[in-house]
Amino acid sequence: MKTKTIERFDEDSIAKLFGSEAAEDEEISRLKEYYIKNTTHEKVTADKPLRILVGHKGVGKSAIFKVSMAEDISNRRLPILIKPDDIAELGKDTSDVLQTIRDWKNGLIQIIAKKTLEYAGINEEISQLKTAFKATGRIVNYITDTFKSVQNNINLLPTQKNAINIFLGSSKINVYIDDLDRGWQSKKDDINRISALLNAVRDLSNENSGLHFKISLRSDVYYLVRTSDESTDKIEGSVIWHKWTNHEILLLLIKRIETYFGENFDIEKFKKQEQRQLSFYLDAVFEKRFTHYGKWENAPMYRILMSLIRKRPRDLVKLCSLAARYAQDNNLNKINTECLIAVFEEYSQGRIQDSINEFRSELPDIERLLFGMKPNKSEIKEGNGYIYSTESLKIKINNLITQGKFSFSTGRPANAGELSHFLYKINFVTARKRTDTGEIDRKYFEENRYLSSSKANFGYDWEIHPAFRWALQPDRIEDIFVKLDLSSDS
Repeated sequence: MKTKTIERFDEDSIAKLFGSEAAEDEEISRLKEYYIKNTTHEKVTADKPLRILVGHKGVGKSAIFKVSMAEDISNRRLPILIKPDDIAELGKDTSDVLQTIRDWKNGLIQIIAKKTLEYAGINEEISQLKTAFKATGRIVNYITDTFKSVQNNINLLPTQKNAINIFLGSSKINVYIDDLDRGWQSKKDDINRISALLNAVRDLSNENSGLHFKISLRSDVYYLVRTSDESTDKIEGSVIWHKWTNHEILLLLIKRIETYFGENFDIEKFKKQEQRQLSFYLDAVFEKRFTHYGKWENAPMYRILMSLIRKRPRDLVKLCSLAARYAQDNNLNKINTECLIAVFEEYSQGRIQDSINEFRSELPDIERLLFGMKPNKSEIKEGNGYIYSTESLKIKINNLITQGKFSFSTGRPANAGELSHFLYKINFVTARKRTDTGEIDRKYFEENRYLSSSKANFGYDWEIHPAFRWALQPDRIEDIFVKLDLSSDS
């Protein structure tokens, strides 16, 4: 195997190595080079009328859509992307549920028809589309008839003819609706509006054979809609939860590094190998071991990285990019222990701010809650600080409530049990249990949504995720290396 080295880190090499934080900003050619098709991709791209992709920010929902859209043409499907700006005025009046659903349906078919025709270079006025739908009753039938009537037009460009032929070969349209959480405030009208949209696309996909919808929703948005509207049980079978294992994220990092150096990396070949067997693929970019003290002393670098991310690829991009920029500033051609230690606090502050930005719409006083979880002197003295039993977590939160109550955006007061569940849901805390072999078994909300239920005790304690600790305890950073158990090799 030839030796691979980074001559020097710069903004171009950092971007090519670790990728963009948002998939929509990534060149599709580069994205496809390092993209991993896991089971979530297979489920989302399945030939089904409705797929609802649910996950936290940063798990790669937009990446799946971007790659799927790029593949649609070769699979003889027309991909149509609907952005928040396209539907900003639809379904805003939620006073009458049935009328809101009708408004969504009428608005969506006009947008889909217009975008589909424009894809083939055919311009139609909205007024003409409305008249056509009244005559045909079905959007796919209307587009088929329109394409057939113009397919032999000698003035069509080759790209237009290709788009028409692709559609006529399958009569299938994949409609992608992404970034619906933009402007989300968790208010009753927001919940009702999204609920009406989900009902509308379900109706449209059932009424129009060949019209398929793929919608992405942030996990907290879906959770509120699902628990507020009993009619959403009809779409539960279409929901795909997007989640990663640390092993998959390590493979993603390795594939990014290998393709950066122009090498092929067969994911399937390495899926069943242990992480320690794969770690040498990081050696071109990272120091092999973490040369510090405490529980982190001499740990393989991949365990440090996997312990600090919340099973979100975007976390990895942020952490590695920050460390690479520190290496750039200090003329280093590898990310070493010094680089990581230097950026841990900035990385941690960013994850706190991400959480505040993402979930403030649900719990307006979230910042006070998160920073209120900072260990106090007695907790530090007892050697715990970041690990709680269910009961001690509630006591901690109740102490915060005595300083000022917390209320959800709906105005409903939040008790300690609900706030504990909220912290688990947003990945601020993870469920934790030590196994018989001594390993730490950590569970995230996406993996088991019921561990924080007040109805049953599953034997798990609760641990503030390592990604947040430097922001909570900047005055006692060295304690973290002494007390924090790193992730296992699985």
